[in-house]
Amino acid sequence: MLQSPAPGSAVSLALIEGGLTAIAIAVSFAAPRLAAGWFARIERPLRRLARRQGLAVVVVGVCTFLLRLAMLPLFPASLPFVPDDFSFLLASDTFAHGRLANPTPAMWVHFESIHISMQPTYGSMYFPAQGLLMAAGKVLVGNPWASVLLLSALMCAALCWMLQGWLPPGWALLGGMIAMLRLGLFSYWVNTYSGGGLIAALGGALVLGSLPRLTRTGCSRYGVWMGIGMALLVLTRPYEGLLLCLPTVWMLGRWATKGKHRPTPAMLLRHAALPLLLVIAAIGWLGYYDYRAFGKATTLPYTVNRTAYATAPYYVWQDARPAPVYRHEVLRSFYADNELAAYAKIHSWSGFLPQTFIKAVRGVLFFAGIVLAVPLIMLRRVLLDRRIRFLVICVLVLIAGMVIEIFMIPHYLAPFTGAFYAIGLQAMRHLRVWRPGSNPAGLTMVRLLVSICFILAGLRLASGPLHLKVNEWPASLWTGMWYGPEHFGTERAQIEQTLEQAPGAQLVLVRYAPKHNALDEWVYNSADIGASKVIWAREMDAASNLELMRYYKDRKVWLVEPDRQAPAAEPYPVTAQIPLPAK
Repeated sequence: MLQSPAPGSAVSLALIEGGLTAIAIAVSFAAPRLAAGWFARIERPLRRLARRQGLAVVVVGVCTFLLRLAMLPLFPASLPFVPDDFSFLLASDTFAHGRLANPTPAMWVHFESIHISMQPTYGSMYFPAQGLLMAAGKVLVGNPWASVLLLSALMCAALCWMLQGWLPPGWALLGGMIAMLRLGLFSYWVNTYSGGGLIAALGGALVLGSLPRLTRTGCSRYGVWMGIGMALLVLTRPYEGLLLCLPTVWMLGRWATKGKHRPTPAMLLRHAALPLLLVIAAIGWLGYYDYRAFGKATTLPYTVNRTAYATAPYYVWQDARPAPVYRHEVLRSFYADNELAAYAKIHSWSGFLPQTFIKAVRGVLFFAGIVLAVPLIMLRRVLLDRRIRFLVICVLVLIAGMVIEIFMIPHYLAPFTGAFYAIGLQAMRHLRVWRPGSNPAGLTMVRLLVSICFILAGLRLASGPLHLKVNEWPASLWTGMWYGPEHFGTERAQIEQTLEQAPGAQLVLVRYAPKHNALDEWVYNSADIGASKVIWAREMDAASNLELMRYYKDRKVWLVEPDRQAPAAEPYPVTAQIPLPAK
């Protein structure tokens, strides 16, 4: 059951963001020298910090980590509440048990769920990097979210480091701070277990941050960092990672053959050997993982699951596949209704352009919101700017790659996070020196817009006491309109905690209402279902239910109806365990 919506009288945080942005623009023209001395005093120590580039990177990472920790009393560690969360948690539990995949469980039809593969093995449908790192958190500190928090800090630090390679130090520090606010503290990347956006953004930042340093200095350590970044992309988002690596390799080729400081063939071989080995090792390990999990080294994790359940393809030129036989209405609703409806919209000539535009808007809202989209009025100047021309080319390659895809969720774009922020900051630099009528309106506008980011962070933290309305899940989850660490999924977690504390083993049968939201899924289990204290299963027909209960005969059986006003575990009705006689 989803969290109940905020009262109708509550003021939307997104509306506040839009209002403050409009006020900032108006004030910049009406009072272009507003608080100039005050802003200058704040900027002075930040510029000193920015010049110490290594320290600036560390400060961004440590602040991200400590600030999110400090928020825990108000916003505890995430609870799983969307299918992606449970799928990644299954992967982490599988790896924590020392396995790459699990055998198909007995009575597996009752355990089928979204983004979970049941055959030929039982496991997550996603690429393994996020599950591996979450498994480390689970093993070392007992909580997979610890890895998510650490990844968030590393990502923000890496973005600051990457921006230092393309922009002046002060702007790189500002970019790291903005990434901390929008992504490291207030986004679903850190406040759920979904998507692998943190790892992909980290990998992309390592690739893009290494490129200018490598071509300027020829230092081999930057090649190693680039190889690590590419390996992370292979193990998280290989398609979008390839879109980033193609222009990067092209630029490296130009440097190696025509660059001012091009290396000799012997130096090139020496510098390229270890990075290539890292990438090849990542590809080889992924092939081994695919072989162990799916029986074939070239079968990617998505393939088996999509073949078994999905009808909508990934690319616009592909036709929809025939619908498989769905044994559960919630799976049919998700794959044959929700996904197929999205495919139908973008697959038509009339729907392609508006749906593509919506995808672009969704991406801008996630990374910039309303307030940070204002500097894009200087986009024309940015496109003519030689400093970040390569990054603009990278984004154009991404756009070409995403236009042909049916679906777009912000973590798909994660490898290009650094490029997005570099372009946005360069637009902000042009806006800062904009002086219409010889008035420093652009300077004041930039200062006010950055200030609004910090104000919004404070308002988001106090949104409960202030009765501010945060956009409801799942819309706010994917757009990032100051979607914060909201605590969804509490009802399921409370029921599971209660049953974990009860004596003996438990079996929960889940019964959905006819119009249940498919994204509000409750049937997920750990890697070893049979050894779990609490097993979640789908209620089916009476004969199937009886067979399940006989198999798990030593467990107490409960019924949970998530669509009720106050879901709770109730003893399963005895009469429902007895098949009705045939008429």
